Amino acid sequence: MSERRAARQAHAAAAAESARARTRRKRPFLVALVATLGALVAVAAVIAVVASVFVGGLARSYDSGKDVLDDPFPTGGRPAPSDGAENILLIGSDSRSNADPDGDRASGGRSDTLMLAHVPADRKAVYLMSIMRDSWVDVPGHGTAKINAAYAWGGVPLTVQTVEQLLDVRIDHVAEIDFAGFRDMTDALGGVTVQSANDFTAKSGERFTAGPNRLDGDRALAFVRERYAFADADHTRVVNQQAFMRGVVEGVLAEGTITNPGRIQDFVTATSRYLSVDEGLSFPTLVGLGWSLRDVRPSDLHTFTMPTAGGGTSPDGQSYVAVNTLALESLSQALRSDDLAEWLRRTPQ
Repeated sequence: MSERRAARQAHAAAAAESARARTRRKRPFLVALVATLGALVAVAAVIAVVASVFVGGLARSYDSGKDVLDDPFPTGGRPAPSDGAENILLIGSDSRSNADPDGDRASGGRSDTLMLAHVPADRKAVYLMSIMRDSWVDVPGHGTAKINAAYAWGGVPLTVQTVEQLLDVRIDHVAEIDFAGFRDMTDALGGVTVQSANDFTAKSGERFTAGPNRLDGDRALAFVRERYAFADADHTRVVNQQAFMRGVVEGVLAEGTITNPGRIQDFVTATSRYLSVDEGLSFPTLVGLGWSLRDVRPSDLHTFTMPTAGGGTSPDGQSYVAVNTLALESLSQALRSDDLAEWLRRTPQ
């Protein structure tokens, strides 16, 4: 009996030794794997520290440079919030400077550029719609007038209220940028390339050719401001402004920018210096929005102009742009249902 017990013990000991041998043979791989993972974690930690310092620097540049708009949204009834989509109103003006490129500023300045950026809930594209500054609309509390008069009469809140009433959609965020910011953000990117539909000479003397034009800051400013060189005035100007925005997007997403922390820092600093935003459009909010759009490419930026229906003259002699009310109704519905892609397919520009 004791012999059988001894045999079983010997067999068990041999099996245990064999198992330990197999473990020893496997152990170098496990040690290497653990070491590799440890190294990766260490590298990731270093990258995280460096990234946090850099992002922190960007946040400080953004937060220290920008102004926060006081009460930019209207009081009272407003359209219902969108379900997942974001509507951001972009206002370009010369209100912070003495510049008066058109010689027709009202007291308080007029908004020379109005764009609505619609970011759909699926975050697969960005839609940028220009609103003609001379569009003849109802301005709450003031009657019918050019839409850019809303800025002169009531600043950002009245402009937001006018656009919300016109489109029947809620504006989630608003950003106002001085035209000088277009110049500095262009220079921060090392220039931008825009596609011009026409040969023309701006009032400033700058010459542009049909096709691609590489612009520095001063030429970019002349490009987005010019209206007198065109028979259709603002119609071509808003197309040029859309081309400029596309050029900026392409410049920001270019490999030479996204791999160059210094250039990104310069761009954020240059932009925020001339930027005023609502309190909710904070740096973390922008980072979250940017991350949700991480798969978007320049080809996913769709630009168009709010539908118009020719022009007219008001009783007091103002030339204005008439709004295409029928097309506006379908556009409003498309914005509310978050289906601009289908609307654009059915509504050629």
